[in-house]
Amino acid sequence: MAFTAAKSSSWAQTEGTAFPHGVTWIESEQAFNFVVYSEHAESVTLLLYSVTDLVNPVFTFRFDFLRNKSGRVWHCRIPVADIRDARYYAYSVSGPTGRPLYTFNAQKILLDPYAKCIFFPAGFDRTLAMHEGSNAGRAPLGVLAAHRALFDWEGDQRQHHESDAIIYELHVKGFTRNPNSGVDSSRAGTYAGLVEKIPYLKELGVTVVELMPVFQRDPHERDYWGYMPLNFFAPHAQYASCCEDDEQHLEFRNMVKALHNADIGVVLDVVYNHTSEGDQNGPVYSYKGFDGPGYYMRSSDPASPYANYSGTGNTLNFGQPHVRKLVMDSLRYWRREMHVDGFRFDLASVFSRNADGSLNCGDAPIFNELAADPELGQIRLIAEPWDTGAYQLGRGFPGITWHQWNGRFRDDIRRFVKGDPGMVPDLMRRIYGSDDLFPDTRAEAYHPYQSINFITSHDGFTLYDLVAYDRKHNWKNGHDNQDGMDDNFSWNCGHEGDEGVPETVLALRRRQVKNFCCLLLLSNGVPMFRAGDEFLNTQYGNNNPYNQDNETGWLDWSQLQANQDTFRFFKNMIAFRKNHPSLSRSRFWREDVSWYGAGRAVDLSPDAHSLAFCLHGASQKDDDIYVMINAYWEPLTFTIQEGAPQEWRRIVDTSLPSPDDFSDRGVLVDRMSYELAPRSVVVFTRVP
Repeated sequence: MAFTAAKSSSWAQTEGTAFPHGVTWIESEQAFNFVVYSEHAESVTLLLYSVTDLVNPVFTFRFDFLRNKSGRVWHCRIPVADIRDARYYAYSVSGPTGRPLYTFNAQKILLDPYAKCIFFPAGFDRTLAMHEGSNAGRAPLGVLAAHRALFDWEGDQRQHHESDAIIYELHVKGFTRNPNSGVDSSRAGTYAGLVEKIPYLKELGVTVVELMPVFQRDPHERDYWGYMPLNFFAPHAQYASCCEDDEQHLEFRNMVKALHNADIGVVLDVVYNHTSEGDQNGPVYSYKGFDGPGYYMRSSDPASPYANYSGTGNTLNFGQPHVRKLVMDSLRYWRREMHVDGFRFDLASVFSRNADGSLNCGDAPIFNELAADPELGQIRLIAEPWDTGAYQLGRGFPGITWHQWNGRFRDDIRRFVKGDPGMVPDLMRRIYGSDDLFPDTRAEAYHPYQSINFITSHDGFTLYDLVAYDRKHNWKNGHDNQDGMDDNFSWNCGHEGDEGVPETVLALRRRQVKNFCCLLLLSNGVPMFRAGDEFLNTQYGNNNPYNQDNETGWLDWSQLQANQDTFRFFKNMIAFRKNHPSLSRSRFWREDVSWYGAGRAVDLSPDAHSLAFCLHGASQKDDDIYVMINAYWEPLTFTIQEGAPQEWRRIVDTSLPSPDDFSDRGVLVDRMSYELAPRSVVVFTRVP
């Protein structure tokens, strides 16, 4: 008689599996797999809640380390039939206390670090997570959203712009929140509201939008900019026009697909260097409760146990493999599931810090992991190459193939246009592509496109405020005007602010803005500017409105109509750059560029304020471009050093009123000398 053994459940079915982290829906088993990391926990309990009761769990599972733990990872598998009408989930963790960063507290309801969607109860209370006692019913919860329909990405085309890359930094809410944005009030300040502005982006000519942080954050924290993340996977729900659970995923994906359909790439400004849990006085939402010493760097100061290289209270510990895995998994999620085209990393020098806070400039593990990843290694990775204790711009940054925000470009161009002495040599370097920072020697082989050239960003003055204020005016932020940068290299053109400003000063400000625009878009490298600069948006001299979720932080679209001449100039200069790929190359210009002054020779003296150059385009099948730059406060007569009259056409003269400041067809030149007005830029072209 044959014996047939009954089929038993697999180990995975009875114990769960240790990968992937977070919650995974197992369709074949109609079950959820739960995974969390905690090295030092003594017990871990899974809590599942219904929609109607957010205090008392409808299902509780206490992990047994002999069955539900592998290494430092706790895991279990729960059939959907067992959890009844559960919609939300969280954890309770207990462990040792009394040592630095050991903040285990079984009373705290903990959010899964891998939660893809986060629900905030109506009674959500940040303060309860900062003090002793339970915060049940008042804590953020993960959403069991496994049954949502898959998004239809059919027809979506990933974007990768090269010589035509124009990066436009914007804040999702601030871009359309102002009632004068023209976006319906039900969608203003949302992902859907941004979609309504795509025709505007197309008209302007930008090809990449860089979104200020969209990771879910604590809605009770005064963090308008978004640089205090609660979680690295969930889109910020408050940017969705619909309040239903998980609608933010659908709306975010619709936004990305719509931008891609318009040939516009999407880069996310991502914050992985710290979290919104802050220091020892901050809330216990997630990481602190699961394993404080496993997630955060420790300082040597018992009174301030959290190392703080981010300036916001804590710093994640990239010396820990599971922290690097968290970041890698997050990046893959946004790439695979959300189809974003690149990432800009806030305070990226934190990535190169060892567990003790020292810098590992030679072999920081996460850079190797990113470079080796077949997906992430191929997309646009942009570093802010510094933190509060390190400045690694250029070859000092360990990510050799990364793009970098070029803070030297910002400062040197500002100082030259302002009229500071001795800036001509630095101006030449920045226009050329910053080969002093990104050398293309045989050993290093950098490219000029690795320099993200910018004059303004969210962090600092707007472009208009740069020419309207000598000093920051940050009183509204609530820090006695002590926050924000002091070294802005700004010049108010002779009058502080806009109250009672003379027309002559306003005219000079407009010219200076056009000068900045020209130098940015005529330089080798990838240009970036902040939303609203193209129509003189102002923050009234506030250079750090991180907590100004109001008219100060929102774009004022009435300025678009009032400053159509500036918008037209930006639009035409962007088109000019895109039509002349000779400007933006994979390699430095080398023998294709000739440098001049007002005469034949470049004046490199400390008192010089002028420069000219001719960029020959034949090697790129492009026109020749001759640029004259006068940052002096008196007119200067320049002489074109190449060719003959009638060969050159004037395209740009920033001293002229609109529409003469930019000529699409060009104005024929009848002599080789040209008088540049004070503080102006002139551009000629010729067919080689």
